[in-house]
Amino acid sequence: MNLRSKNKVNPDFNMSSMTDIIFLLLIFFMLTSSFVTPTGMPVSLPSSASTSIVMEKTNVTITKDLQYFLNDQPTSLEALPAALEQALSGTEQGQGVVVLNVDKSVPVEYFVKVAGMAAKLNAKISIAAEQAE
Repeated sequence: MNLRSKNKVNPDFNMSSMTDIIFLLLIFFMLTSSFVTPTGMPVSLPSSASTSIVMEKTNVTITKDLQYFLNDQPTSLEALPAALEQALSGTEQGQGVVVLNVDKSVPVEYFVKVAGMAAKLNAKISIAAEQAE
């Protein structure tokens, strides 16, 4: 007497429904992400494997010929601390964001000076970079 069932269960796992879900999630994140480009002076930014764009509060640019700009307004290194303090005065303590757009040919010491000025004002510092390919 044959007591075996005629309906056999297939032990293979079907991945088609999983790929549909992943594809829909991919489309969702592509449509809901915002593609915001930072505004500022035209400088050659260094590249990074991962970049993110922060909503700008204060934008500091250092060009390759060591000219300083605060929110696209030219300034000097000596006047920059007072101008940064004035630009960050409308934000809560520790909530200000300073985005540094530094040309990749500028020596690090100039970048560190500006970052130190922002740190003294308890501002968050973000470094602008281009997406590496």
